[in-house]
Amino acid sequence: MTTTRREVMVGAAVIGLGAVTDPVRGRAQSGDRLIAGTYANEGGKGLYPIVDGRVGVPVAGIVNASYGVGDGPGGAFYLLREQAEGYVGAYGPGWKRRGGAATGGKDPCHVALDRSSACLAVANYSSGSVAFYQLDRRTGAPGAARVFQHRGHGPNAERQAGPHAHWVGFSPDRRWLHAVDLGADAIFAYRFDPVARTLAEPAVAWQAPAGVGPRHMVRHPTLARAYVACELEPRLFVLDALPDGRFRDVGERPLLPEGATGPSYAAHIAIDRAGRTLYVSNRGANSITVFALDAKGQPKAVQHVPTGGDWPRFFLLREGRGEMLVANERSGTVNAFHIGRDGRLTATGQSVAIPGVVFLAEA
Repeated sequence: MTTTRREVMVGAAVIGLGAVTDPVRGRAQSGDRLIAGTYANEGGKGLYPIVDGRVGVPVAGIVNASYGVGDGPGGAFYLLREQAEGYVGAYGPGWKRRGGAATGGKDPCHVALDRSSACLAVANYSSGSVAFYQLDRRTGAPGAARVFQHRGHGPNAERQAGPHAHWVGFSPDRRWLHAVDLGADAIFAYRFDPVARTLAEPAVAWQAPAGVGPRHMVRHPTLARAYVACELEPRLFVLDALPDGRFRDVGERPLLPEGATGPSYAAHIAIDRAGRTLYVSNRGANSITVFALDAKGQPKAVQHVPTGGDWPRFFLLREGRGEMLVANERSGTVNAFHIGRDGRLTATGQSVAIPGVVFLAEA
């Protein structure tokens, strides 16, 4: 693990595991389009489109894209360039560049979009800051960033000497932007005005136990509840979301089975649309932890599934196709899993090689 941003710097590639069989009609579905981000010094070659399982020619001029989000104004897709001088680019159909802007910080790693107000937020990891943009409502191009600096540190001298913003997300009521900060052991809340398209200065919304290193958060789709996966200690925190933008700790769960040994660092977290199953990837343990959620949103670990590769940094939940695709960064593989009716995972044996893969998306 590095003391700044990740293990490496980044590049990007697009990937597909081939045509997927429709379980109802029993024939291959078409129109499957995916992208995948990779780290350049682990072999990433740029942005590769894949259509119906066929890899296309790399898109010229798009490099070091570590994370992204789509469906912006005019169909814009946003890709981060994770480097010392952070950058976010806006792209239209055919990956035609529509604009871009500096993130005002180092090593941007996560981005969130409020589509209705055409606003974008970016987490800058190494500088511990959040960049906020008003987007052009027609093209989706970002204007100049307003940058907000986090404050705080934790007891882990190597990883928490200062703030490290790792995740950003707008609240369902569109009143708040939240930022999860690994270095400060905190979640910060920004008052968001979707009409004026502005953010207020941040305040601490939840203080994590010292040294756990919160990394990513996901919200329950129907309950006022959120879940935070921690990187520096393998723990999941269950939080109640309060009307004033703060969170209240209502429990925690281990991410690894009893008796597990060796270091492990949580990476990605996601929840299904019904709010019945929660998933977390574990780098080091190289597994996906599956939690069943009860009617009140309380999690119970029901499965620890090997990812079939090394360092599962990201996974893509594709409920419509009944599959999860797991990006194993260090082994450079994307492995496919079937999602059962109960949310549990079964390895399909399908895998594709993508050096340094760290991000997957439909596009």
